[in-house]
Amino acid sequence: MSNKQLILLLLLSFLWGLAFLFSGIAVKELHPLYVVLLRVGLAALVLTPFLLYYFPLPNTVNGWLPYIGMGILNNVIPFTFIFFAQTKITVGLSSILNSFTPITTFLVLAAFGSENLTLNKITGSILGVCGVIVLLGLNPLADLSNFIGIILVLIATLSYGFAGLWGKRYLAETPPLQSASCQLISSSVVLAIVVGIISPPIPTVNISIQAIISLILLAVLSTALAYIVFFKILTVSGAGNVMLVTLLIPIWGCLLGWMFLDEILSLNQFFGASIIGLSLVIIDGRLLRKIKR
Repeated sequence: MSNKQLILLLLLSFLWGLAFLFSGIAVKELHPLYVVLLRVGLAALVLTPFLLYYFPLPNTVNGWLPYIGMGILNNVIPFTFIFFAQTKITVGLSSILNSFTPITTFLVLAAFGSENLTLNKITGSILGVCGVIVLLGLNPLADLSNFIGIILVLIATLSYGFAGLWGKRYLAETPPLQSASCQLISSSVVLAIVVGIISPPIPTVNISIQAIISLILLAVLSTALAYIVFFKILTVSGAGNVMLVTLLIPIWGCLLGWMFLDEILSLNQFFGASIIGLSLVIIDGRLLRKIKR
């Protein structure tokens, strides 16, 4: 791996790690649905000019359907569940649980016959589930709020898994920039309708500058810019190295939560995160192949 590739991987993991910090700050003052809507809406505004420069927008309902489905599975559902979870659990813990995404993606793809079952992937998935069990602790219901937060993030990772299946079936030939931009536009429309119907409570006090800046950075840095870096990684490194980003995100999430929100990682969270990290290394397989050599 070249220095350029390594820098891009570190940058993307940092940007996505920042997403947990920014959203963790924002949901303290705004209803999670507003945070999700502003995240995807502002990011869509940033990315759409790039999209229009390279590609035309779909001009039929059928042309938009794949992006609407992807937007719901890859943005609307997981962002909403994670942001609701962050009202109950720490930034660090939510970033650790999010790293379970490659495992749920593999399980969903395997269940629908879109992924080959290998010993590495089966072993890694079982180990990853064990890591989540460690995170839950011996008596998960003792802290009901914490338990609910964990379950919400796990549901989000499952939605990401179905997004992987949807993308593989309906958007496999679509350029990544077009896919990301159109799904963000679709997500914005869907969320605007949902927010209009549900009408979540609006804060009765002024929103702090800290929360406003966090929202803007969440959309611009951790969504729009992160997608651009992600596309660059796909170009120069291939999709396989995205797994390495997943390993690094919890490190940034826990570090940023400790630095800015005074969060402390508990012993079972540390061991659970380590087990999930090891499971991802096993699923990826490259390190094991190098050791065998």
